[in-house]
Formats: sequence, structure tokens, C-alpha cells
Amino acid sequence: MANPIWIMTSAFDQLNLDQTIEKAKEIGVQGLDLCVFRKDGTRDDFVATHLDYENFGPEQAKALIEKFNGAQLRLSIGAFENLIGGDPVQRVKNQNHLIRLIRMAYLLGGDENDVKVGTFVGYNHELGNEEGGFEKNLLEYQRIFGPIIRYAADLGVTVLYENCPMEGWRSSGFTGTFNNLTGVLAARKLMYELVPMKNHGEIYDPSHDVWQHTDPVEVIKHTDMDRLKRIHVKSTRNNPDPFWGNMYPMHQIRPEWAEKLGIPSSTNSWDRHHYEATLPGFGLGDSMDWRAFINTLKQRGFSGPFEIENEAVLSKQTGKMGAIVQGCKAAVQNLAPLMWNLTDEGWTYPTSEYHPLKDLNHQDVPVVTMEEIQ
Repeated sequence: MANPIWIMTSAFDQLNLDQTIEKAKEIGVQGLDLCVFRKDGTRDDFVATHLDYENFGPEQAKALIEKFNGAQLRLSIGAFENLIGGDPVQRVKNQNHLIRLIRMAYLLGGDENDVKVGTFVGYNHELGNEEGGFEKNLLEYQRIFGPIIRYAADLGVTVLYENCPMEGWRSSGFTGTFNNLTGVLAARKLMYELVPMKNHGEIYDPSHDVWQHTDPVEVIKHTDMDRLKRIHVKSTRNNPDPFWGNMYPMHQIRPEWAEKLGIPSSTNSWDRHHYEATLPGFGLGDSMDWRAFINTLKQRGFSGPFEIENEAVLSKQTGKMGAIVQGCKAAVQNLAPLMWNLTDEGWTYPTSEYHPLKDLNHQDVPVVTMEEIQ
């Protein structure tokens, strides 16, 4: 079976949905993971809102299915925020937004159409600063996500956690950079034990483990494959640092100290670990073996989509649409020989693998809040 390649639409925040679909067809992918972030959210990095979540019902779901079938594309949806920590008001808004997205996925067919909902878990640093803080965060996850996952199960929807530690989510004046509970495999395994339902799993992004000096191949070998539903295509080029090492993050120091001694210092919350975001096959090489990684996934029976999450310095971060599209095309061409069939036209995704979304005409359900499902 040939794995499809999708695009996560955060890279196309400059475009509306129809324009993004046109780019997807130009690039040659088979689906879109639609970012549906809160319009009033607090994040300003790599976010997009490609669906009108405030006015989404059965009619909008039917129209969206028709649109995607017309383009011969598949879809999922997601928003990635802190749901167990941070500002208490924003935390509840993020929880309620995830619940809203679960309802939307249900109206789009949910698991019957492989429409999953992507999210972060986040981290509660008030608990984390206490002794036993990691365990306390796990228990807070259980308290918050237990009802959410049960609600999703009732609607036939699967929730997926992405493994970015969100190392830049707090000021570089803080010592730690672990800001999302799902950032390590150990946490994810514990989470499934604490909420032992089948309708939650993972979007695995190998680039985050690479800069943590962890081999993604070994992570996949120890992953419960029943939980793994998506792979993010994003690379990392590690840049060794003799001043700060590569285990702990770089910190802020007084500018005059840094200048006098020639010591690099953190100038923003995202520069603390020494790596550069890349895309496989575009510009810089990276620090992982994609062939070994994909072969291991194949051996373990992974059949889901590979989603290009374009945050590359030479592509998305240029702000130029041409470079964004180029980066995505390069990633597709780089992965094609590892995943697709060889034909007279080259390595191509077999059209026989495409299946249209089913219009299941799910009955509407009301929008509910965290307070109502607990």
C-alpha cells in the first residue's frame, strides 16, 4: 500500500480554503490537514483558520465533503493549543474549541471518513514546578481529557496528539523548555494507560525527537502502532554548540556579558535549542535518515498519511508563497521514491488508492462546552 502525502494548512495562512486546495493540487498531494485555530487565540506562530467553526453544521459539512471529493482530496482538522495549563481563561476556551472541533469531525463522518482531530495537550507549570510535577501534569491530563475523549468516542471521532514540546512557549528567562506533555514517548504511553480508550492516538513528528538527540526509528519501534495515525513531514538540522552544549537550552544573559565574552545568548523564546527547521529534499540537508524511518514504518504496517508541516527557514519562514510551494513540492519529490510505485511517469501515487469521502448525513448535535461534558 502506498502512503498518501498531505499538507498541514498552517503554511498557507495567507490563502483561503479554495486557494489552498488549488495549491494542494499543484503540489501533487492527496489530502489536507485543515488548521482551524481559534480566531481569538493567543498563538501567532504557524497558525491558520481554514474553516468557519462558528457557523458549521450539517449543511456546511455536506458542502465541504463535496468540495474535497471534487478535488479528489481527503481531510482532517485540528488546532494546537495549551489545554491543561497557561492562562486559566484561555485554557477553558481552548478546551471548548477542541470540543467544537470534535463535533465538526463527527459531522464530516468522523472515523468512518478517517477525519481525525489534532491537538496538543500542553503543560501546567504551576503543577510542574512542584515536586512530582510531571506526574501531577499526567493526572491533570486525565482529569481534563478523560471527559473529552469519552465525548469524542460517543460521536465516533478519534483525537490525535502531536509531539512537539513547544520549546518556545515560555520566555527564555525560564530554565525549562518542556511545554507540551506529549513531547516524549514515555508520557504518551502513560496517557493511554490513564485514559484507556481506543479513540485517541498520535501524530508523530520526527523532527522534534531529532533535536532532542533521539532516533525517530527507535521511537517507532517502541510505539503502539494502533495509536499512530499520522506522520508529520518536517526535518531538523542540528547545529552543535560548544558554549551551551546540546542537552539543556540556551539561556538569556545580560547583553554586555554576552558581548564582552563572545557567548551566544537567547534573543527569543524559540532560539534556545540549536537546530534549524528544514524540509526533506529542500535546501539544507537534515539530521535524520528518512529512508530508515520510512522503512521502519512500513515494516510495522503504518498505512496513514504523511503530512507536510512546512515551518522550514528556507521555505515557510521566507514569507514568500513561491518558496512555500517549492518546499512542499521538493518534499513530495523527495519522499515519492520511498513510498510510491514506479511507473512510466516516475514514482507516483496510485489513483486506485484514492477513495472519496462518504456523505453520511450525520444528524446534528448541539455545541457543548467543557462544563457540560464533565
